Amino acid sequence: MQPPKDLPRPQAGDRTRNLDFLFGALKAAPDADSAKLVESRIWALWLVSGSDTANLLMSRVKAATDGNDLDLAIQLLDAIIKIKPDYIEAWNRRATIHYLRKEFGASLKDIQQVLIREPRHFGAMSGLGMILHEFGDEKHALEVFRRALEINPHLDKIPDLVKTLSEKVDGRDI
Repeated sequence: MQPPKDLPRPQAGDRTRNLDFLFGALKAAPDADSAKLVESRIWALWLVSGSDTANLLMSRVKAATDGNDLDLAIQLLDAIIKIKPDYIEAWNRRATIHYLRKEFGASLKDIQQVLIREPRHFGAMSGLGMILHEFGDEKHALEVFRRALEINPHLDKIPDLVKTLSEKVDGRDI
């Protein structure tokens, strides 16, 4: 599948321009399959750390997470963030693991770091919305989910949450 023809072509090696291009393509994707292809390319760019050490540790984070050793995963992510503090995906993974451990304060702090570094991180926004929703802050959860959908209109489950929360927060149409 090709991105829409009216978007500019990205320049090789320019990560920011590549992400800008991909976010434009994601918004303009004609269907869910095209959007998933573009989304996977965005995730692939986010996963690039620029450090062999961070990459190795991140592969161990995945193994630890898959093995449900969340303590080890957190320790590895702490080490990655210490050596590569601008590596967005390390912050995002750690936020996710904190969320799984019901450590919502720590998760929120890491989500904040993700969004400072990449305000378009729809994964972090979705996580933020889930935490706000879990805390009963439906109004702010709805705002965050809507913002995430502006960036990635093809997110799974988020449109249903927006519909449900819209009815609660904004009221039902007559």
